[in-house]
Amino acid sequence: MNFDYDLIVIGAGSGGVRSARIAAGYGKKVVIFESSEVGGTCVIRGCVPKKLLVYASSFVKTFKSAKAFGWDFPSPKFSWEKLIANKDDEINRLNKIYLSLLSNSGVELVEHHASFIDKNTVVANGKEYTAERILIATGSTPFFPEIKGIEHAVSSNEALSLPTLPKEITVMGAGYIAVEFACIFNSLGVKVNLVYRGDKILRGFDDEVRSFAEEAYIKNGMNIILNSNIIEMKKLSGQYELLLDSDICLKNQDVVLCATGRIANTQNLGLENLNVNLKYNGQIEVDSEQNCGPNSVFAVGDVCNSDNLTPVAIKEGNLLMDRWYDKSNQYIEYGYLPSTVFSQPEIGSCGYTEEQAQEHFGDVKVFTSRFRAMKYAMTDIQDQTFMKLIVQKETDLVVGCHIVGVDAGEMIQGFAVAIKQGISKENLNKCIGIHPTSAEELVTMK
Repeated sequence: MNFDYDLIVIGAGSGGVRSARIAAGYGKKVVIFESSEVGGTCVIRGCVPKKLLVYASSFVKTFKSAKAFGWDFPSPKFSWEKLIANKDDEINRLNKIYLSLLSNSGVELVEHHASFIDKNTVVANGKEYTAERILIATGSTPFFPEIKGIEHAVSSNEALSLPTLPKEITVMGAGYIAVEFACIFNSLGVKVNLVYRGDKILRGFDDEVRSFAEEAYIKNGMNIILNSNIIEMKKLSGQYELLLDSDICLKNQDVVLCATGRIANTQNLGLENLNVNLKYNGQIEVDSEQNCGPNSVFAVGDVCNSDNLTPVAIKEGNLLMDRWYDKSNQYIEYGYLPSTVFSQPEIGSCGYTEEQAQEHFGDVKVFTSRFRAMKYAMTDIQDQTFMKLIVQKETDLVVGCHIVGVDAGEMIQGFAVAIKQGISKENLNKCIGIHPTSAEELVTMK
């Protein structure tokens, strides 16, 4: 058949844009569809703007500790409105960069929603487009549970652009998105309630990490309410009243942030016209070739994978294009993916939790350390750092590394490289630490 394009990409987030650019670089005719801003969740309404707010909130402790190091200055004043305006300017700048990347790569951009007619055809704004292959990279979107009055809640999308800084906020959920936003607002002086249905926050993380982080958040002033579900939201005079199934009533809430998870963006894609299978959360089932079922339809990123990380989507798309158009045989390796929760304190993780390691490997050795970072030694700030190494007893391989504390994200990236290459605890011990740093603790644990 004669097709209009070699490749159609639906969704101009990080994974879709990288895939389109790589394919175009191989001389293929590519069109990408996007009904919102180019850049996707990470750049427009996720990782990047959220990290800018994390930076803003982290200055509170910087100002507080500066006087112990000889700095004297008037009490600083904070403007939420100025922060949001500057954040928006930065996101607009990044959006323009993404638009330029597509244009300079020769990728055609159609700024409309696309949906499938068949396995080689999509329709957008009343026009049909055909391609030999179609890649779905539509990402994910916030999930709202069925609760009476839930329409009054905002998602992480809106939380990044609230018109004013609230005095009190309730965050529903206790995953990484929930605790990151809770910490941002808590550090900026907002009274924060974190409501979670389980008995411990950050499900899926190492148990000791979860306990340490929860302890730190509470010490920093956060009100964590466990074993509770919000069952009703009422709007009263511009504020909200929340009824919990644990007989708690939270009154005078300025904002209610729903951060109970995300679901795949597979609605209104016309997938009923294809032979594809969807998971419980709307994600598309794919095989090792990222194939959805029809031999011409593929997917990458949050819309299909279990590791909802921007670099994973980018790598999946890049390697898929290399296999198609450059005869590569390289596949993404999902083992030992490093990740960071940009809460305060930060959480950096790579590899197995202690619980997972015991189940997978059997006997393991565990090394932990808890200390106060030198950065706060002369201050009134009592924040501590927690580090944990998990070692397979039989092989002496380091199979897990977890850090909670200042710069955890920066530290875990380097150690993840070593763990990915199969470093043993013995060889880790042979490394000379950089003194004085927090990271040196990881090569001196006994």
